[in-house]
Amino acid sequence: MARDRTLPKSRGLRGSNQTTVRDFNERLILHLIRRRGALTKADATRLTGLSPNAVSMIVGALEQDGLLLRGEPVRGRIGQPSVPLRLNPDARFHVGLKIGRQSLDMAIVDFCGMVRARRARPHPYPTPGETAAFVKAELPGLLRRARLRRADLAASGVAMPTGLWQWSDLFDADPGEMAEWRGFDAARDLADLLPGDILVENDATAACRAEWAFGKLAHMPDSVYFFVGTFIGGGIVLNGNVFTGCRGNAGGFGPLRVPDEPGGMRLVDHASLIVLQRMLRAAHPDAAPALSEDGDWNALEPILTDWIDRTARGLAHAVVSTAAVIDFEDVVIDGAFPPAIRDRIVAAVGRRLAQSDLQGVTAPRIAAGSFGAVARAVGAAAGHVSARHMVGTAFALPG
Repeated sequence: MARDRTLPKSRGLRGSNQTTVRDFNERLILHLIRRRGALTKADATRLTGLSPNAVSMIVGALEQDGLLLRGEPVRGRIGQPSVPLRLNPDARFHVGLKIGRQSLDMAIVDFCGMVRARRARPHPYPTPGETAAFVKAELPGLLRRARLRRADLAASGVAMPTGLWQWSDLFDADPGEMAEWRGFDAARDLADLLPGDILVENDATAACRAEWAFGKLAHMPDSVYFFVGTFIGGGIVLNGNVFTGCRGNAGGFGPLRVPDEPGGMRLVDHASLIVLQRMLRAAHPDAAPALSEDGDWNALEPILTDWIDRTARGLAHAVVSTAAVIDFEDVVIDGAFPPAIRDRIVAAVGRRLAQSDLQGVTAPRIAAGSFGAVARAVGAAAGHVSARHMVGTAFALPG
């Protein structure tokens, strides 16, 4: 079976034949229902400009394919009762695999973005062999927990840092073993282990894609997204599309300059979990507390508060810098930590931004992300949903 190596990129303008127009219209209606939660055929007709007959035919085909479900008729209005249509969460299942610098994470995600089963495993640093062994060992258990068969999985996605072998000195990884990633091709080397076509994307961009397809960015068409993990990255949403850049690395915020801060001039030197780990090791050289996404981080005080303040200062600089380049309306912040920590960081960034020099810049709104640590695995799965069942709102429409 031919396998996709990366998410498709738009290259110039192309004509359309009848088949591609029909496919676009189907994706358009699915996209609108995903964004609005439910839609009647009358709503779809009004929003798309298609004829009632065309909408009826498209909806019928989508129902036959199992992508849509009918709700209870809404009565009490003039004419025939309207029937809301919603997405069928069981229509498609995808596997999302996150290959991270300090952990592996794999999830089965349904058509509406819900995680049906998940397994995460920490490690000092990743290797290709360990990754393959993890997938082979854990996928059968995920299928059992999700009550699915392998044949029920439509396709797979892999989210991993670009140039995974780089910056290994920042987290005590073996340079020789990390160099094995140079010749690694996820779509090729995991083809016998993961089901279906495999899409590969930068891990932080994938986290942004999860938020765009299933979370808050669905309603924020011009936004910047920051994900605080072992390092820091993120994504950019323009005109309702995740903008990946010519090499797929748009939103690689780690090298952004952070002035007048001791400890480094880059955002990654301040707003990253590797910094928190170093601060903890300095204070507890014999037994530095572990960072668990569902643990009690209050035990990390008072160092935790110092790190949150440091992260917020760095992110406030980054928000001003990015807003000066593109007039973003919204900023979404997420990361591999408990929701309470994410909320503290969001509040701290808001306070820092209010104290910043914003001359010439309109301060964007700041919001917390939706997924936490699992965002990258969910985003790996979301690549197939966005590529095959959604459109950018730049194309979508009136209303």
